[in-house]
Amino acid sequence: MNRHSEKRIHLDVPLTLAIMLVACVPGMALVHTSTGDVEGTVSADARIQIFRGIPYAAPPVGTLRWKPPLPAPQWKGVLKATQFGPRCMQVHLYDDMFFRDNGPSEDCLTLNVWTPTLSSGTRLPVMFWVHGGGDAGGSSEPRQDGEKLAEKGVVVVSCNYRLGVFGFLALPDLAKESEHHASGNYGLLDQVAALQWVRENIAAFGGDPGNVTIFGESAGAFSVSGLMASPLAQGLFERAIGESGAMFGDMYSLLPLVQSEERGQKFADSLGRHTLKQMRAMPADELLQAATKQPEDRFWRPNIDGYFLTEDTRSIYASGKQSHVPLLAGWNADEVGYDALLEKEEPTVQNYTARLHALFQGGAESYLKYYPAGTNADAKQSAHDLASDQFISYATWKWIDMHAATGDSPVFRYQFDDALPQPASVPSRGAYHSAEIEFVFDVLASKNLPWRPGDQKVSDLMSAYWTNFAKRADPNGPGLPTWPAYGRQTNYQVMHLCTNPYPRPEEHRARYEFLDSLPHNHAASGPGTN
Repeated sequence: MNRHSEKRIHLDVPLTLAIMLVACVPGMALVHTSTGDVEGTVSADARIQIFRGIPYAAPPVGTLRWKPPLPAPQWKGVLKATQFGPRCMQVHLYDDMFFRDNGPSEDCLTLNVWTPTLSSGTRLPVMFWVHGGGDAGGSSEPRQDGEKLAEKGVVVVSCNYRLGVFGFLALPDLAKESEHHASGNYGLLDQVAALQWVRENIAAFGGDPGNVTIFGESAGAFSVSGLMASPLAQGLFERAIGESGAMFGDMYSLLPLVQSEERGQKFADSLGRHTLKQMRAMPADELLQAATKQPEDRFWRPNIDGYFLTEDTRSIYASGKQSHVPLLAGWNADEVGYDALLEKEEPTVQNYTARLHALFQGGAESYLKYYPAGTNADAKQSAHDLASDQFISYATWKWIDMHAATGDSPVFRYQFDDALPQPASVPSRGAYHSAEIEFVFDVLASKNLPWRPGDQKVSDLMSAYWTNFAKRADPNGPGLPTWPAYGRQTNYQVMHLCTNPYPRPEEHRARYEFLDSLPHNHAASGPGTN
């Protein structure tokens, strides 16, 4: 099946008619929102209406720095929503991130909408994207453009949210001024505010406020698992998709509020700013540079604040208090390489076993049972597996498994196996962390790689699965390989996404149950990197 025939299968007749009508209308699109009129633009083929940089909350500057987001102020006239809003304050962190805005700013709480129709009677499913970047970077990347997904009959929304020290600083004085006695987690509260904007306004863009799917990658997937756990977000979405990440595990553990505040106070004291007034008076650039001076200081984590998160995520899911919504989630086959564990050492049996003994001391033999090193090849593979599991895979597995056990909605699990092509002389990185993003959004051209026909086939497949799930809580559809649900009753089926996709019972359950038995993995947990 080619991609054009697939689009004909998945576009409903009323939607096709709506797209044709839009294509006949010249000029810009005008929409009435709760805060004022916005004028967007159209895609090159006139099939998709695009609105960029719509404010969804008040600028979090001055006295509003480190406060929960307030509603965006009303504006007069028509807002030209044709340019991406500034990305939230951040330093350069990832070489694979490229942005389409005019630079970072503290005034950054905007969102973007891609829609195939502006008919409020159409009520298309909505897909709300949360970008990754370790809660320290990210915004309007070309690989996250919503145009191609919107062509499959959904409305796509993406938002900026506060990052780093601006989004996650916690201080005792901030908790004192809060009516909820909470501090930190402002970036997560921004996401809730953006979802509330969607609930109030998306019908004017042809979307269904009662059919919203939240989806995100890495730190964005951590956010999705946290939004499912938060009482503040319940009722704002009906489905969830997580790509490589969740608030489980110990590698990026959530902090109790008091520990998060201790870190924040130490930082404020190091600046000689001992009051909130002094901290809020600091120029944004100066604050950013101070908060990112050392690489290890660049990541400011969410915490268990008693407001956005009433307790740690594991406890919330264990007691079934999370949002009971259908979930589609998984991770990539090669999240990180063996060097993430061995660093500059060669992947030999000797180096690998020595590294395990250095890391786990008396527990190394237990790790070797599940991550063996009989040969150098075994050691290389096991180092790769353990590094990926510690980084992303275990936490994502735990999220999926707990929701399947304590929820009452369908769960679908995947593994992305398509090793991306590399230029000549560049060694393969396999299906590495974040590699699936271009496939999900059906924008392979956003990355300059020697793409093969099979890669486009995988992209067509994944974008169809993702949008089908948003429409019907089930990724399956005409012409697609059957994707079984995940759970004990189906022997924990995993859909392997590659040129010739196939489902298979999970292969490493014993490995994850071993990691799950370790006491440190029962600590509170938090966001990933990219």
